[in-house]
Amino acid sequence: MTSSFEFHTYPARLSDAERDQALRVLRDGVAMGRLSHDTFIRRMELALAARRPDELAVLTADLRAEGRVSRLVFGSVEAVSGFTGRLRRAWRAGRLPKLLLPHPGTGHALRIGRDPANGLRLSHETVSRVHAELSRQGGMWVLRDLGSTNGTTVNGRRVVGAAVVREGDEVGFGQMAFRLAAG
Repeated sequence: MTSSFEFHTYPARLSDAERDQALRVLRDGVAMGRLSHDTFIRRMELALAARRPDELAVLTADLRAEGRVSRLVFGSVEAVSGFTGRLRRAWRAGRLPKLLLPHPGTGHALRIGRDPANGLRLSHETVSRVHAELSRQGGMWVLRDLGSTNGTTVNGRRVVGAAVVREGDEVGFGQMAFRLAAG
């Protein structure tokens, strides 16, 4: 009587390190201009959903790995440029005029724009006639862009629709910027 044993082998699961390495290669591909932003986003989604190493290999096959010296140079440049950007924002933040948040008990939204009927009139060519609205909703301050031409930003990021804001945030209307402060 002979008995046979069968062992089923399953493909090895991806480790976090393998997935991180693939994402790093994709990120470097975008930074060096070898991938478009849309391609990067799609490949990143596929990398996060991948289950086997061969699925990751396909996503990075056309992006040759950079040498150690290249990675060191690009990393250094990225660190320096990031530092100067943070330094510039910090320098500018201390110099921004304050925009006082309305008293929470008023219940009315503060309209912002060039139109004289707004609660806050900003006479600058980059500010739309009815640019944005600041209101209190559910105990939070909400800044809503009202379809402005040059956009509304919170801490350097463009507002699409609405964003929650807090005291100390930097808000921008076109090219005009303010630091939010409690009244």
